[in-house]
Amino acid sequence: MNTQTSPLTIGAVAKRVGVAIDTIRYYEREGLLPEPQRRASGYRSYGEGTVAQLRFIRRAKDLGFTLEEIRELLALSADRQRGVKAVKRRAQQRLAAIEQRIVELQRVRDGLAQLVASCPGHGKPEECPILRALSDEQVSA
Repeated sequence: MNTQTSPLTIGAVAKRVGVAIDTIRYYEREGLLPEPQRRASGYRSYGEGTVAQLRFIRRAKDLGFTLEEIRELLALSADRQRGVKAVKRRAQQRLAAIEQRIVELQRVRDGLAQLVASCPGHGKPEECPILRALSDEQVSA
C-alpha cells in the first residue's frame, strides 16, 4: 500500500479546508504557513501538513483567536516543555475576553430593547426615542 500522497495544488488545499486561495496566500505572507515548495512549472506544491495546519488556523479563528494568538499557538504546539500549559493559559485569556464581550453585548442588547419597546413605531421622527437616543450628545455607557 502506498502511503505517499501526491502534492496538492493551492486550489485543492483551499477546497479541502474550505478557505479561499487568497486566504492561503495571506497566511503564507503572514508567516502562519511555511513557504510552499514550487514545482518546475512554478506552481505551489502542498502536502497534508499544510491541510492540517490550515484546519488548525481556521478552527482557532472560529474560537475567536487573533492571527497573532494563532501564531503563538502554532509555536506552542511544537514546544514539548511548556506547550500545553501555555496553550491552556492562552485559551483561558481568550475565554475571559469572550466572556467580557458577552457582558458588553448583553448591555447593548438591553439598551436597544428598551429603545425598541419605547418606540411606538409611528409619528414624527423628532419624537422617536430611538432617533433621539442616537442623536443625543450625551452617550450613556
